[in-house]
Amino acid sequence: MNFHQPPHIYTGEVLLKVTDLDKLTSFYTEIIGFRVLEKAENRVTLTADGKNPLLVLEQPEHILPKEPRRTGLYHFALLLPTRADLGKAIKHFSNNQIPLGASDHLVSEALYLSDPDGNGIEIYRDREPESWKWQNDFVAMSSDALDARAIVEESGNDEWNGLPTGTIMGHVHLHVANLPETQTFYEALGFRVVTTYPQALFMSTGNYHHHLGLNTWNGAGAPRPSEESAGLQAYTLVYPDEATLATAIEKIEELGATVESNAGYSVTKDPAGNGIILRIHK
Repeated sequence: MNFHQPPHIYTGEVLLKVTDLDKLTSFYTEIIGFRVLEKAENRVTLTADGKNPLLVLEQPEHILPKEPRRTGLYHFALLLPTRADLGKAIKHFSNNQIPLGASDHLVSEALYLSDPDGNGIEIYRDREPESWKWQNDFVAMSSDALDARAIVEESGNDEWNGLPTGTIMGHVHLHVANLPETQTFYEALGFRVVTTYPQALFMSTGNYHHHLGLNTWNGAGAPRPSEESAGLQAYTLVYPDEATLATAIEKIEELGATVESNAGYSVTKDPAGNGIILRIHK
């Protein structure tokens, strides 16, 4: 089952403001395993399959280090096609002495790390949806110890060769200021809550375990970062068709959101100031 295709609403490319474009490009290509799709003077677009952008790095003229305890990106999450791919990633990170966090979430198995600017990255694989346990429209998730040895064994003798072609942006997890207000906003965009956690909500469409994570772990009422701060510029939500997107835009405008429409996409911000690009599935 593909939760990142129509008729679902799903996450697309993420745009980051970075402090050192060359340094961050090297990290994302050599350590994370992206390939460069396009390169300009102050902007690099990265891909896994050579065609579709997944991450855009941009170095503004005036940029400050990522400000702590603000709203913004908690992590973006790269979904690998197979468990063996995750095993190859574990070997690669171990060989390069990259500090990792790791969790078994019941629905998925995940690695966690940060880029040089302090942006969180999750790299994960999904268990078969048939094994996910649902009760009253809520999916069971946890943060258990990861059986890294078994995952590595699954990869056999295969070595890491960068992000596999089938890698996609599985979900995006955000720091927000007010959970009830943010929940209302994302429900207007077409998502529903599928599980909760202390000071956090997880939302999806089509019964995915989550396309969006939302938390107040930086403090309820956390301030927005300044425009000069490194970190999240925007992330993308992809809609199946014009009608579904138009309905979503109408609903968030009724809530008071400002939406700017451009050729082929629209731009808005959630109540915590997180930038969102809204577009149609291509």
